[in-house]
Formats: sequence, C-alpha cells, structure tokens
Amino acid sequence: MEFKTERLILRPWKESDAESLYKYASDPAVGPIAGWPVHTSVENSREIIKNVLSAPEIYAVCLKEDNIAIGSIGLIAPMQSHTTIAEDEVEIGFWLGVPFWGQGYIPEAVDTIRRHAFERLGYRAMWCGYYEGNEKSRRCQEKCGFIYHHTETDKPCVLMGDVRTVHFTYFK
Repeated sequence: MEFKTERLILRPWKESDAESLYKYASDPAVGPIAGWPVHTSVENSREIIKNVLSAPEIYAVCLKEDNIAIGSIGLIAPMQSHTTIAEDEVEIGFWLGVPFWGQGYIPEAVDTIRRHAFERLGYRAMWCGYYEGNEKSRRCQEKCGFIYHHTETDKPCVLMGDVRTVHFTYFK
C-alpha cells in the first residue's frame, strides 16, 4: 500500500533504498536517541530493510518530488508494543533524516498513517513513545496531537544494550 500527502509519498521499503537509508541512518543524531545503532554501511542498511523495515505497515517516508526515502514511519502491533496496550490500540514509531527536521514532514505522515490505522485497520487509539532526553520527538508528538500518558523507567533498550526511561503519549 502507498499513501500520498501534500508533500510526501509513504510506501513500502525496497532494497534499492539502501543507499538513501544509509545516508540518513548513519548519522549519530538519528538512531541512538531513537533506540537503534547507527548504520555502518550500505549493506548493513540493506539487511535492515530486508529484516526489519519490510514488515507489514512500515513505510519509507519519501519526498513527492523524487520518491527517495528520507525517513521511516510504521505501526507496531499490540503484541510488539513497547508498553502494554489493548488489542484495539496500536503504537506508531517514526524517524527522519536530520536535513529534513523541523519542516512538518512527520506530522504530515503521522496524520495519514493515523487515519489509515483508525479507518482501515479499525484501531481506536494510538500510542507513541520517546526516550528521556529526546526533546525533538516529544515536541513532534505534541504537534501530532499526542498527549502525555505515563513514564516507564528501567526499560531495556535491547538494540543499544542499555536501560532507559520512556515517556508514552496517547491519541484517541
């Protein structure tokens, strides 16, 4: 499935996106604060596309003008959520390459994926979370209409091999 917004195309990831993914996911300002290590090579990015980003309901965020991936957005099913949620709720996760921060792309993408989750997939509420210190994500979630719900401490961040505090927000 593919979605088009005013400025974006949200589409499934392709192996041919590996170079673009590496370009933005190798920046240390992006992954670690979101809970995943920087990408180390184009081949590493290709493997992540095949093994992680090819899952259902995960989309490359692309500018409409060139359809090149600049970030990612996806839905996380209740059983895989980072917090305890009901079966009719879903979690959303996203990231964007640094050159595109602050331009409203993620709120535009979230609005589209949220409508898809509620209208097509039948979810009634959506969760989102950010790690302590990720103020850009907190502000972005607020712009998207998410309201602070609760904080969980001592949460393992498996991909980074540490323990963190996670703040969860909610949209209904």
